[in-house]
Amino acid sequence: MRTQAAILFFLLFAAARSRAVDFETPKNQPIEITSTGETRYENGVAIAQGNVAIHFGDTDIYADTARYDSKRHEVLAEGHVRIYREDKLYLAERGSYNLDTKEIHAETMRSSSDPYFLNGKNFQSFSDGHSVVENGDFTTDDSIDPDFHFHAHKVRIYENDRVIFQNVTFYVGKVPVFWWPYLYQSLNDAFSFSISPAFLSSWGPSLLSEITFPITDKIKGHLRLDYRVRRGAAIGFDSEVNYGKDDSSYLRLRTYFINDQNPDLNRTSLPRGSIGSARYRLSVEDRTDFASDIYGIVDITKLSDAFVMQDFYQSEFRLNPVPDNVIAITKTDPIYTLTAIARFQANNFFEQTERLPEVVLDVARTPIFGSPIFYQGETGIADLHRNFPLGSGLEDYESWRADTFHQLLYPNTYFGWLSIVPRAGFRATYYNETRDVGKTMFTPSNDPLTPNFLVPDNTPLFLSGDTTRTVFNAGIEASFKISRAWEEVQNSAFGLDGLRHVIQPFTNFSWVSDPSVNPVAILQFDRFEPSTKLRPIDFPEFTSIDSIDRWTIWRFGVRNRLETRRDDSNMTWFELETYFDVNFENPYDRTPYSNLFNKIRFTPLPWASLAIDSQVPAFDKGFTEINTTVTFQPMANLQINLGHRYLNENPFFVNSSLYTVGGYYRINDNWGVAVQEQYEGATGLLEQQRYAIYRDLSSWVASFGAVVRNNNGVKEYGVLLTFTLKAFPKFGFDLNFDPGGAGQN
Repeated sequence: MRTQAAILFFLLFAAARSRAVDFETPKNQPIEITSTGETRYENGVAIAQGNVAIHFGDTDIYADTARYDSKRHEVLAEGHVRIYREDKLYLAERGSYNLDTKEIHAETMRSSSDPYFLNGKNFQSFSDGHSVVENGDFTTDDSIDPDFHFHAHKVRIYENDRVIFQNVTFYVGKVPVFWWPYLYQSLNDAFSFSISPAFLSSWGPSLLSEITFPITDKIKGHLRLDYRVRRGAAIGFDSEVNYGKDDSSYLRLRTYFINDQNPDLNRTSLPRGSIGSARYRLSVEDRTDFASDIYGIVDITKLSDAFVMQDFYQSEFRLNPVPDNVIAITKTDPIYTLTAIARFQANNFFEQTERLPEVVLDVARTPIFGSPIFYQGETGIADLHRNFPLGSGLEDYESWRADTFHQLLYPNTYFGWLSIVPRAGFRATYYNETRDVGKTMFTPSNDPLTPNFLVPDNTPLFLSGDTTRTVFNAGIEASFKISRAWEEVQNSAFGLDGLRHVIQPFTNFSWVSDPSVNPVAILQFDRFEPSTKLRPIDFPEFTSIDSIDRWTIWRFGVRNRLETRRDDSNMTWFELETYFDVNFENPYDRTPYSNLFNKIRFTPLPWASLAIDSQVPAFDKGFTEINTTVTFQPMANLQINLGHRYLNENPFFVNSSLYTVGGYYRINDNWGVAVQEQYEGATGLLEQQRYAIYRDLSSWVASFGAVVRNNNGVKEYGVLLTFTLKAFPKFGFDLNFDPGGAGQN
C-alpha cells in the first residue's frame, strides 16, 4: 500500500511518543517524503523504502531507499539516486545531501550541467558552489559513448566559471591522445582539438595537429604538434592573453620549431641559398592601453631564415612576406597625435629601414584662435639606418633627420554650394649626412614613371656631411554637389525604392617649389616606391619625405552616385568616380597627362555586387590596369566570387591577366563544398586549384581538400583531411583551405 506522510506529521507523532523534540526542519521549510514501501522512525531519523521521493525547496531527490536525519538536516539515499537541483541533475548509486549547505557527497556519480557532462568514482559538491570529482571523466558530447572525453585523477568544477583538471588524459573515443599534469578549462571559452592528415609535395605525408585550451580566464594556449615525412617533427606553442581595463589590452605569442631534414627543398622557381636544419619562428604582438589616450604596440618577428614562412606558414606569407619589427607608443588627442617608434632589423636577410628611434608630432587641421584660418603640421626627429640584406653587396647608410612641416588653410563655402580650400605651407628637413653629388656617378632613368634623381642602390656611396633642405608648397581644392531625385522610380528586381543622382565635380591644384638641396644628395629612407596608383599631391599625405622634388600638378575629377532607400536607410546603389592629372611638372610621371582612372561600385541587390578599378592611357602613353570583382549569392546556400586582374606595360610589374573563380555551396546542415581556381592568362598557367568538402559530425567537423599550385612550371600538390573538435557545439566553415595554413591561426 502506498504510504504518504508529511514530515510535519512525522514530527508531531514522534514528539508525542518520545516526549522530546528530536526533529528539526531547516529554516522552517516543509519537507515532504513519499514512498511505496515501509516508513519508520528511529532515534530522530526518518527511514523510507521503495520508490522514495523527497521534496525540499528547489531540490528533488529520488532513490530506492532514503534516510533523513533531522538533527544534521541531511538526507542519505541509496539505489538509483537522482538529485535534481535547479537546472542540474546528479545520478549516483549512493549519496548524501545536506539541506542547509546544499552539499552533495556521492559515489559512482554522473551529472549533467549544460553544456558539460561528468562522471566519477567520488563526488563532492560544496556550499560555495564548487565541486570535486575523483577519478572522473569530463565531456561536452551528449551521447552514451562520447566521441571525446577527459579522464582525470581529480577534477575541480566552479559553476559557470572554470574546470581544473589534475593528471588528465584526453581521449578520442577510447584512444588516449594527449596527457597533461594540469589543465585549465574555462566554461565560457571553448576547448578545441584538430588533427589533419595531409600531403604536400614539399612535405610528403604529414600529420598536423593543434590543441586549443584556456590556461586561465584570460590566457588561452595553442599547442601544435606536426610531423612531415620529408621534413621531420615540429612543435609550436601560441598563446593569447587579454588584460587591462575591460580586457582592451592583449598579447599574442607565436612560436614554432622544426629540425628540418630537407631545408633545401624548394617548390618555387626562385633560387634560394643554403639553409640550416634548425628552423624557427618567434612572434610577439602586443597592444597595451596605458590610459584612454595612451597606448603602446609591440610587433616583433624573429625568423631562422628568409623562407621559413614560405615553407610552413604559406597563407600568412602570401599576405605579409616580410614581417615588421616595431615598438611604438602613441598619445592621442582630438588636436594632435604624438608617436615614438623604434623599428629595427631583427632578420638580417631582409632589407629594413631602422628608426632608432623616431618621434613624430602630427597636428590635425585646427582653427587658429577660433578664426576661419586653420593650421596643420607635422614635426619629427629620427635616427635612420637603411640596412640591406646580409650578403647583398650593397652599402648600408644612416643619418639623423629632423623634419618639420607647417601649413595654413582657409576652407570656405561660396554662394552656399561651392567649397574652396586654398593652402600654403613650408617644410624644412635637416640631415646630418648626405651623398656627395660631385662623386656620385649614375645614369638617370629614362622611364617617365621613375624619378631621374634616384640613385641606384648599387652605386658606390660617397658621403658629404650635413645639410638642410627647404621647400614651399601651395595649392587649392574646390568641389561642389548637385543632385536630383526621382521618387517614382520603383523596381524591386533591382532593389530600387526611389532614386537620387548626386554629382560632385572636384579639382586639386598642387605646387611645390624647387628644393634648396639637389635631391640626388638626399639619402633615401622614406623613399619613392613603385606603384600603379596615383600618388598624393598634398602634404602631409605625401609621405615619401626623402624623395621630394619640385612639381606642378592639377588633378580633375567627378563623382557620380545613384542613391536609393533600403532597410529604412539610404544606400549607394551605383557609384562612379573618374579622375586624372595634368602634369605641368611631375618628377614621378614625366608625361603631360596621367592615365584616366575610373572606380565603379555597383550594388543592385543585397546579394550581388560589382567593383571595377581601372586606369587607361586615354590622353598619353602609359600602361593599362583593370581590376574586376563580382560577388553574388543567387540562393541562400550558394555564394560565387569572380575576379580578373589585367595589367599591361607597367615598367615595374610584369604583365598579368589573372582570373579567379571561387564558390561555396552549403548542401544541407551537414555537408558543404568549396572551390577556387586561379588562372594566369599571360603565361597560360593554371596557377592554383583548391577543392574542399566539409562534413559536420556532431561533435566534430571533418573536411577533405586538395590543392594544386604551378609556380612558373614547378608544380606542387597537396591534400588535407581535417577533423576539428567542437567543444560547445557551434557550426561553421573555413573557406580558406590551405595545407600550409592547417593548424595555424
